[in-house]
Amino acid sequence: QVQLAESGGGSVQAGDPLRISCAASGRISDIIAWFRQSRGKEREFVSAINWSGSSIYNTDAVKERFTISRDNTKNMIYLQMSSLQPEDSAVYYCAARGTAVTVFARTPRQYIFWGQGTQVTVSS
Repeated sequence: QVQLAESGGGSVQAGDPLRISCAASGRISDIIAWFRQSRGKEREFVSAINWSGSSIYNTDAVKERFTISRDNTKNMIYLQMSSLQPEDSAVYYCAARGTAVTVFARTPRQYIFWGQGTQVTVSS
């Protein structure tokens, strides 16, 4: 089992940066990802990272602005977001694949452990 807890969300102005965090506990998975979901829309993939940080995948909408990282000594996963825009407003979720899985995925159903989410609101 993996427990995930997001933090760091809030309200910012367009163009501002923000870092959100995910604290992991239990048997930590190799593949950790960030998803987001805005009202009325499906949950969408944002970014994913493997255990060593040597492989990272980003969705095209954020790849020049968002950076995922992890600190395995602290069991923390981060999403550094820059140049935030109103369309980035959403609940951001940290998610983990099964603990024995080392393959990346982009669809929510392939992640079995989820945090409760943290709200990010960007005002224009």
